[in-house]
Amino acid sequence: MHLRQLREARGLTLEELASRSGMSFRGVVYIEHGRRNPSLTILLNLARGLQTMPSELLSVFSSRDRNGDGN
Repeated sequence: MHLRQLREARGLTLEELASRSGMSFRGVVYIEHGRRNPSLTILLNLARGLQTMPSELLSVFSSRDRNGDGN
């Protein structure tokens, strides 16, 4: 869900993010829907495609930990 929010906030379609990230459309869809866990390389590619820092993609986990919702 976090990836989708970042993508939509930048006005990108799934196809555009896939192209900018050097990924397949289906790969982005699977990650966005939680059907696949991205590797570090894929996270870096997605961050590049979103023109953001990789930490922004992972920030959802730190906010959960601060709120006591993490593992």
